[in-house]
Amino acid sequence: MMSCQAHCTYRLCLRTRVSGFPMVPPGQHEATATSGLPDLDALTPTYSAICPWWPATCVVSLKTVPKEISPDTTLLDLQNNGITELKKDDFKGLQHLYALVLVNNKISKIHPKAFSPLRKLQKLYISKNHLVEIPPNLPSSLVELRIHDNKIKKVSKAVFSGLKNMNCIEMGGNPLENSGFEPGAFDGLKLNYLRISEAKLTGIPKDLPETLNELHLDHNKIQAIELEDLLRYSKLYRLGLGHNHIRMIENGSLTFMPTLRELHLDNNKLAKVPPGLPDLKFLQVVYLHSNNITKVGINDFCPVGFGVKRAYYNGISLFNNPVPYWEVQPATFRCVTDRLAIQFGNYKK
Repeated sequence: MMSCQAHCTYRLCLRTRVSGFPMVPPGQHEATATSGLPDLDALTPTYSAICPWWPATCVVSLKTVPKEISPDTTLLDLQNNGITELKKDDFKGLQHLYALVLVNNKISKIHPKAFSPLRKLQKLYISKNHLVEIPPNLPSSLVELRIHDNKIKKVSKAVFSGLKNMNCIEMGGNPLENSGFEPGAFDGLKLNYLRISEAKLTGIPKDLPETLNELHLDHNKIQAIELEDLLRYSKLYRLGLGHNHIRMIENGSLTFMPTLRELHLDNNKLAKVPPGLPDLKFLQVVYLHSNNITKVGINDFCPVGFGVKRAYYNGISLFNNPVPYWEVQPATFRCVTDRLAIQFGNYKK
């Protein structure tokens, strides 16, 4: 399964017009406007020229969503403007819109029916705005939602209702606490990817979608991983818990993720290697650098005796820990592909 970072990237093939001066990206020929947009030079603000898949973009300091956008538009890029509100009819007639980019505006208010005309919308990027809640009535066709770096403190129970196609949500950089998630907030979602990094979480949120393949909770204030915290996430293959305050990982808590391949626990306060790593047969990458680990045991990473490991490690980071690496027995890494995959480095107090 591809990560959300790969899913959520977008590239625009555009010729931008600002005050009548065309700018063509290096190595590209000027595009021809073929989408049926009105005369570009007659519009204020001006629109960009259009690539064959009909993206439209506005490149000046807009305060509102522009009118007269072609109904054939499939990608509308309004990022880096000064839009403060999305009104009821702002996207009227844009029934073919596939992706809407509203990153880095000043949006604080969205009409409950603003997205109603967008029946084919799959990607909504509305990061770096002033939103205090998840917009209501999101299109049921939506697959990807990027809403990070806003001011969201609460995720209501019904806000994702009916979004059966959604598989990727990026909502980091919001002042979300554990109490901000209402019970059942993620009910019905079949997400593959969820990121709630750079928030105010003190523990792993309850009742996240059990379909998750990737969960990223880096840069929070999580202090411990308890037995029931990961119980429902048997399909996880990447778990990010770096840059937290984790001191304790309860024995057995990692065994609920039998297909886990990558575990990030760097920049925490662990005093020892987490228990249960040898039982994770597919685990290949473990980040444990920048902790307080003072000892590495011979059976901390690899199965004992005839224990089976289906995939050998290709990355173990232990640098910036007060562990004397010269005391670690070579057999400790008997299930590592190559010694270059082990990163000890030097510890600087």
